[in-house]
Amino acid sequence: MKKMYQITTAGKKELEKELVELKSRRGEIADKLANARDFGDLSENAEYDSAREEQGLLETRVAEIEDILLNADIIKSGSKTKVALGSKVELKTGKKLVSYTVVGPVEADPLSGKISNESPIGASLFGKKVGDKAVITTPKGSVTYEIASIS
Repeated sequence: MKKMYQITTAGKKELEKELVELKSRRGEIADKLANARDFGDLSENAEYDSAREEQGLLETRVAEIEDILLNADIIKSGSKTKVALGSKVELKTGKKLVSYTVVGPVEADPLSGKISNESPIGASLFGKKVGDKAVITTPKGSVTYEIASIS
């Protein structure tokens, strides 16, 4: 059974853009390999080894993105009444407000406010409504957040 990847429309567009960029780099890496081969003995050629490693990483990422796009389940906009995939949630702890968008693990990026539904924060928020409290355990201890809004 194939794994389905839950991503937003914006996440799909970002992956498609990254795929185009990666595929455009194939020629550049092929040139690096050709130049490195000209240095002679491949068994002790650091430039060749480096170019092959770069090519391997690039092709692995291309295959990964193609698999994700092929098996993507596009998340429609999230629920407005309870936290679900695609929901933008404002959390309140004391007077401090923080905002997160709950997404699938493929497009999670905590630094830009996108948290996975499988992360500790996302899992503790999932299914909660405005006014509900969520206790999130962090390395510094437990923090209680109140859900201020869902959009």
